[in-house]
Amino acid sequence: MAQPTPIEINLQQKSRRLVVLFDEGSRFEFSCEFLRVHSPSAEVRGHGTGNEVLQRGKEGVNITAIEPVGNYAVKLVFDDGHDSGLYSWDYLYKIGKQQSSLWQSYQSKLEQAGDSRQTEDNG
Repeated sequence: MAQPTPIEINLQQKSRRLVVLFDEGSRFEFSCEFLRVHSPSAEVRGHGTGNEVLQRGKEGVNITAIEPVGNYAVKLVFDDGHDSGLYSWDYLYKIGKQQSSLWQSYQSKLEQAGDSRQTEDNG
């Protein structure tokens, strides 16, 4: 069975959401924050299990560009300068299906670290 492939990817910058529609009918709506904190990059995931880097203060992050990578992925460019993750179709589909549990896990990790989703305002 072929892996689902996006047939439509729409960035809604004002609401900071990315909507991905797959050819088998699944539709996922991701916040830019969710995609940023779950970036598949080594900067976020680390170089092996247990080396993940908890992303803090990403509540207001937005995507400034979506760059196609062959026929298998997109590179998302975020307004905080992060642009090193390649979001493969398989990865987008997987995190779309697991979005609720991944988000809960992220919030729990922030809470355990005594941290917040909000960006720091040094005023």
